[in-house]
Amino acid sequence: MPKIVIDDIEIEVAPKTTVIEAAAQLGIMIPRFCYHPALGSVGACRVCAVKFLEGPLKGIQMSCMVEAQDGMVVSTTDKEAADFRKSVIEWLMLHHPHDCPVCDAGGHCLLQDMTVSGGHGIRRYAGPKRTYHDQYLGPLIQHEMNRCIHCYRCSRFYQEFTGYTDLGVMRNANHTYFGRFEDGILESPFTGNLSDICPTGVYTDKPSRYFGRRWDYQRQPSLCVNCSLGCHTIASVKYREVKRQEARFSRDINGHFICDRGRYGFFYASLDSRPREASVNGNTAPYDEALQAASTKLGQIEQEAGTDAIAILGSGRSSLETQAMVKLSSRLRNWRSPAYFMDSITVAKVRAAINRLETGLTVSMRDVESADLVLCIGADPMNEAPMLALAMRQAQCNGAQIVVADPRPISLPMTYQHLPVAATDLYGLVGSLIESAVDRQTASQGGEKASRFYDALPDEDLPAGISEDLFTALVDRIKDSRQPVIVCGTDVAPLPVNGIAADLALYLKAAGKNAGLFYLLPGANAFGAGLLSDSEVSLQSIVEAIEGGQVKALITVESNPLHHFPDRQRLIQALDKLDLLIVLDYLDTDALEKAHFFFPSTTLYESNGIFVNQEGRAQVVQAAYVGGLPIVQSGGGNHPPRIYGRGVPGVGTRPARQILADLAGENFKPEDEGQPAAIYGFLAEIIPELAIENPGGAFPENGIQIHSGAKTDSQFASDQTGQDRLSTEDSSALSLVLTDLTFGSEELSGHSECLFELEPEPAILLHSSDAAKMNLADGSLIAIETAGGSCQAKLKVIENMASGVVIVPRHRKLAWQIFAPGTTGIGRDQIKKAQA
Repeated sequence: MPKIVIDDIEIEVAPKTTVIEAAAQLGIMIPRFCYHPALGSVGACRVCAVKFLEGPLKGIQMSCMVEAQDGMVVSTTDKEAADFRKSVIEWLMLHHPHDCPVCDAGGHCLLQDMTVSGGHGIRRYAGPKRTYHDQYLGPLIQHEMNRCIHCYRCSRFYQEFTGYTDLGVMRNANHTYFGRFEDGILESPFTGNLSDICPTGVYTDKPSRYFGRRWDYQRQPSLCVNCSLGCHTIASVKYREVKRQEARFSRDINGHFICDRGRYGFFYASLDSRPREASVNGNTAPYDEALQAASTKLGQIEQEAGTDAIAILGSGRSSLETQAMVKLSSRLRNWRSPAYFMDSITVAKVRAAINRLETGLTVSMRDVESADLVLCIGADPMNEAPMLALAMRQAQCNGAQIVVADPRPISLPMTYQHLPVAATDLYGLVGSLIESAVDRQTASQGGEKASRFYDALPDEDLPAGISEDLFTALVDRIKDSRQPVIVCGTDVAPLPVNGIAADLALYLKAAGKNAGLFYLLPGANAFGAGLLSDSEVSLQSIVEAIEGGQVKALITVESNPLHHFPDRQRLIQALDKLDLLIVLDYLDTDALEKAHFFFPSTTLYESNGIFVNQEGRAQVVQAAYVGGLPIVQSGGGNHPPRIYGRGVPGVGTRPARQILADLAGENFKPEDEGQPAAIYGFLAEIIPELAIENPGGAFPENGIQIHSGAKTDSQFASDQTGQDRLSTEDSSALSLVLTDLTFGSEELSGHSECLFELEPEPAILLHSSDAAKMNLADGSLIAIETAGGSCQAKLKVIENMASGVVIVPRHRKLAWQIFAPGTTGIGRDQIKKAQA
C-alpha cells in the first residue's frame, strides 16, 4: 500500500486512492466542486489544486485526478497552490450573481465557503455578466441557472449515477447549460438529490423554498419509513413543523442519496388535517376523560362477551416498541392474539422471508452494488423500493448482469433483461434454474436435505415467453457469476417462491459462489411485525370473527385497514357491526370517521423508536422535536397568539405504546417518555440481539443485525405442491396482480401534495394478446366487476408483461379494493367496457 506525505503528515492508503481522498482521511479538506465521493473524479473545476514537492509528479496538479504513490510529498498550503485556487475562485465568480441573501443554498454553499476561505472579495471584472433562462423542472426542484459554476455534478449524478437522460449538458464553453431540452417535470425519482449535490444554488428544494436557512432548523438524524429499506435521513424542523428531509450517508444502506418518495414523504407529520386531540364519538375530549370512557367500555365487553371478543390490529409502519406493546397489552388482558397484516398469505410470506435471513446469506444494498449478477424474482424494484433500483444501477455500471423475472412491465434505468413470467410460473422457473445451474454433486454438499430437495424438483416446461436459448443464456450467466445476489419480493411472488429463492442462493453458495439473498418486505417495520405475528392471525381472520359475532371490539394501532384491505365493502360492513372501535393514529384516516374513541399518536419525528429493515437491521430513531401544533397553524399564517405558559400548543399526542399501556390498566405503568420497561425485556426474549444496555438509546451507526428469526429447518423445505395456482375449472381466467407504484400507492407519501404531480394516471394493464382476444383497445375505459364492487380505469395495453395476467395498481385514486383476500384470478367476463 502506498505511503504519502500530505502537509508533513504521513499516511498509508489503499491502492488507487486519490490524493484528495487520502487528505480527507487525515481530516484535511482540500477545496472541491466537481469531486464527490459517490461520483468520483472528473477534474472539471480545477479548485482542488495542490503542489507536489517530491515524487513521480512535481508542481501544481489536481488532487482528485492523481492516485497516491510511494514517495509523494504534497502541500495543500503552498503559496503557488493557494494562489492558483484563488484565481480559480475569481474566474468562477465573474458571472455569479450576488444573491446570497435570497439564495436557499446560502450558509451551506461550497462556493460561498471557498470564496471566503480563499480571500476573494473584490470583483475586478467590469464587463457584463453571462445570464441564462431558468426552466420549470417540476414540483420538487427550483432551477436558478445563473448560479452555475459548470462543475458537472448534476449531469453526472443524473445521467451516470441514476441512469436518466432528460437532464444534461447543452451548448459549450462559457455558455454551457445544464437542464432539459425543454421545460418539464424531471423523470428521475431521485431528482431531489440535485439540491444536495449541487455545490451552489442552481438546484434548490422547492417545497421548503424561503422557509429557513440550515442553521434555522432543528436537524436530527432520522430514517425513511416509506418502504422497507430503512434509508438514513436528516429531518429538519422549524417552528414545530417538519419542513425538509435530506439524505444522510449510510455506508451499508443508501450511501449518499435517497429517493424522492422518501425525501418528500414526511408531510403527513405537519398537515393542517392531522388530528391532535382525543375524541369520543367524533367530539373532542380531554385525554384522561376519553381514556377512562374507553377503558370502561372495554371492561364491559370483557364482562359480557369475554376477553376473546376484543381484537387488536398493529401495523408495519409502527416502531418496534409499539408493535411489542400491541402484543404485550393483548397478553396482559387476555385479548385475542394481535394481527399486524391484512391477510394470512402476507403473514406467511413475511415470516417465511424472516426465517430464511441467515447469517452469511443476508446482504445489504452496498453488497448489491458489488454483485456481478442480480436476479430479481417477483420483485419490481423501482416501484416497491426505488433505492434498490439505484443500487442495481451501480452494480450494472460495474459490469453486473441484471435479470428480472416478474409478470409486471418492469422499468429500470439500466440495461437489464426482463423475463415476463406469470407469478404462478416463478416457482417452476427457479426450480429449473437450480437443476440447470447446479449439478447433483454440488447440491449434495448442502447436506442430505438439500439432496432430497434437489431430487424432488418437478420437471416443468419453461414458462410462456421464455425460449430455450434465453433460458440457456441465463443459466450460463449464473454459472459464470462469482458474487450473485438473489432479490425476492413478498408481494406478487407466491409463498413457495420465498423459500425456493433462498434455496437457490444456498445452492450457489455450495457451488463456491459468494451468493447473497435480499428480500423486499411490505412496510418499514414489516420485519418486526413478522417476528411478533402469529401465523394464523390477520385482519382477514378478525373480519371473519366479527362477521361470526365472536369479536365485539377492535383496537387499531397506527393502521388504516380501509387503505390496505383488499375488500373495502366487506370491511366497512364488519366495522359497522362492532360495539367498539378504538383508533390510535397520527393520520386523518377513513377509520377515524368510524371510531368510537380516537387517540392521537406521535410520529417517528416526535418520539424515539426502533425500526428493523428488510435485511434485519435494527436501527433507532431519536425524536427530532417535542411535537406540537406548527406555528403557521396556531397563528393562522400570522404571528402566533401571544399567550405565555409552560406547555407547547398542540402537544396532545402521545407515543402509541404509551396510550396502549394506559388502556392496558394500572398494572402496566410506563416509565419515561412512554417506554414501559417491560417492552425491552419482552423484545429481548424474542430478539436476543436487543438484550443490550439501554436498547432504546443510541445504536451503532449502521444498526444491529438480527438473525435470531432465521430457522435452518426452513432450508430446502419449500412446498412444491402448494403454489397459488388458478383453478383449472376456468382455464380462461386471468391471473390477478395487485401492485404498488413509486408514487400514488404508498400510504404516508400519499399525504405529500408536492408528489401528486408525479403520480401516473391510474390504469389497468393487460398484455396486447389478451386485450385483442377481449376486443379491448388501449386507452378505452374498462371496468372490473366483482361481488365487492366495480373498479373503473383506462386500459393500458402493454407488450413487456406476462400474458394471461391483469394488473391493477393500488393507486389512491383508484377503487381497487373490490377483491376478496386471496383472490388470484379474474374471469375474462368480469372485465368489460365501461361508459365514460
